[in-house]
Amino acid sequence: MAGAQGLPVSAETDSGAPSADDASIFNRRNARTITLKIPAPRGPIVDREGYPFAQNRVAYQLVLQYEQFQVEDRESVVAWGRQRIEMAKAIHDAVREPDDDALFEHYRHRRWLPYYISQPMSASEAEELRPKLTRGLELRAVYERYYPEKSLAAHIIGYTGSVGKLPSGPIFPDEPLWELSEGRAGFEKIYDEELRGKPATLHLLFNEEGRELEREQKGQPRAGGAVVSTLNMRWQKRAEKVLDSYSKRGAFVVIDVATGEVLVMASKPSFDLNLWIPGISEKEYAALREDQDKPLYARAFQGVYPPASSFKPIIALAALNDGTISEDTAINCPAYLQYGNHKLWNWSRSPYGNLSVIPAIKWSNNPWFAQVGNRVGSGSFLGLARRLGYGTTTDLPLIGEEAGLIPTAAWVRKRYGRPITEGDAANWSIGQGAVLSTPLQVAQAMAGIANGGALPKLHLMMQVQDSYGRVIRTAQPERRHWLGIEPEAIAIVREGMRQVVDGGTGRSAGLGWTEVCGKTGTGQWGPERKKQGVAWFAGFLPADEPRLAFAALYEGRPGQSVSGGRNAAPMVPAFFNSFKDEIKEMVAPAPKALLVVDEVEAQENEEGIMRAIPVDPIELEGAAPVDLPQEEIPRALPVNPEDIEDGDLGGSPAEVPDAAGQLEGIDRIDGIERGP
Repeated sequence: MAGAQGLPVSAETDSGAPSADDASIFNRRNARTITLKIPAPRGPIVDREGYPFAQNRVAYQLVLQYEQFQVEDRESVVAWGRQRIEMAKAIHDAVREPDDDALFEHYRHRRWLPYYISQPMSASEAEELRPKLTRGLELRAVYERYYPEKSLAAHIIGYTGSVGKLPSGPIFPDEPLWELSEGRAGFEKIYDEELRGKPATLHLLFNEEGRELEREQKGQPRAGGAVVSTLNMRWQKRAEKVLDSYSKRGAFVVIDVATGEVLVMASKPSFDLNLWIPGISEKEYAALREDQDKPLYARAFQGVYPPASSFKPIIALAALNDGTISEDTAINCPAYLQYGNHKLWNWSRSPYGNLSVIPAIKWSNNPWFAQVGNRVGSGSFLGLARRLGYGTTTDLPLIGEEAGLIPTAAWVRKRYGRPITEGDAANWSIGQGAVLSTPLQVAQAMAGIANGGALPKLHLMMQVQDSYGRVIRTAQPERRHWLGIEPEAIAIVREGMRQVVDGGTGRSAGLGWTEVCGKTGTGQWGPERKKQGVAWFAGFLPADEPRLAFAALYEGRPGQSVSGGRNAAPMVPAFFNSFKDEIKEMVAPAPKALLVVDEVEAQENEEGIMRAIPVDPIELEGAAPVDLPQEEIPRALPVNPEDIEDGDLGGSPAEVPDAAGQLEGIDRIDGIERGP
């Protein structure tokens, strides 16, 4: 039955029912057989406890659905589509308005498929809109990526983007039913293959009048696998909240010393990942890119700063390990040391007289470390720094991680055309000059000192599961480097670091329920004209059996006076006090097991059943008390038992060492004459 010009035609078979024969492509040019892919949802990205950082939700898009016209002139086709577009704009704010060419070309080549004219909307928005729809306007369900925690760990999780717009020409086999997405940053990009699911196939059959005769779906879309990170979402939230409260720009990192798992890696400021879903506007992206606080910049692993006095324990370890000094070696520490025309002042601008290593660490005495650094030699302490992870990336699944810088003789000669000088070694010994690192590297080094024998290999991915929940990849505790440090040297340095918190420069980092080992640091970085300071507090806890290593960074504003003890150290109790009971349980010794004995020594109960002798000798009636060996709790990384006798890290005074040896103008020791 012929219809009026420009209106859809309705036709039926003689029996009144649609027939698949009507779709013959040989005698009916408007009939179609179409094969499409139904995209699969991406797998989730979750924390170590299963809480989602990234997941999917069903969203809805408004579509224009053409019908078959008897008269297919351009004017009628465009007018019909334009009328529906205007209707859509009247009931929904965010409608994309295609031009006339796009409307006509879609009808010519793709009228059997929907033309998407809106961004995805929520289920509640769709339900509100549904009663207002008219013929030719429909709602189609799609999968949409969603980040429930918004900006939490945004630099690590990353975001997705569209693979490309849907085709606009003739329909090809296996086209996606809606736009596909792919990982563009962070875990989303690194684990894109694992997160992608497997699509299902949809067969559609249309007759000459555009009526759907058959719809057959083969299988169900299978979701992608799950990526389980080592991050603890509860801890990450707290760390980011602490940064919000204590700094405008900064970073906070926490590492499990035994496993190498990164539990927290927070950078401030951050950004809402949902801005990228389904796509970020040019205006929104420009606002993020031009923001002076650089929210797109992951300070925890991309920010490169002088480690300042948080680097000093390495000089003490190298000197003790090489026998250059002993625990009792006393070194005269004047108010300053002269190198050429430059003076390297102590932060207090006061002479300290003779100091040994432990009080030197406690009070972070610049002249002491400058002299000891030159005695042991830069090759020795910089070599130890490399074994502790400085100067190279961690190999974590991170995009854009910076390696920092540990200078070499070849680097100095190439850059300045001269050998390493005493002034260079003095500057590097206090964590200034060419020594540059990320907060992640500083926390990693503290994990190595806490472990004592080895630097743990860091992990940010705990496991990858397939869509059936089977583990297809997992991370195991590994050693990255042997440190080659004598247990006695470790014990001495730990004691100095413990005293930093117990009455030294890092008193504000103390916890009432456990001892903290740490080291403060205050340095200058960036272009000299900005005179921008950076404050550190890094260390580990508890002192006697270290389990958690950390680094807190406070990035000062241009011209602001900062110090590690005042700006960074208070973040430590602000964070760890929130998890007091949890950490106590984490570090508590494992319950004593029963001692398994030989059959000859075993006792029999009344039924003659053999039983193990309890470890507690009091339970053995009539038996004299015996000394049973107390086995240490196994650690994932090899650790000499002597390493754990002392283990606190402390902080240093609120010193502001010279600013100069930054990457800019590293050929001189700037700021040495400055006070704290």
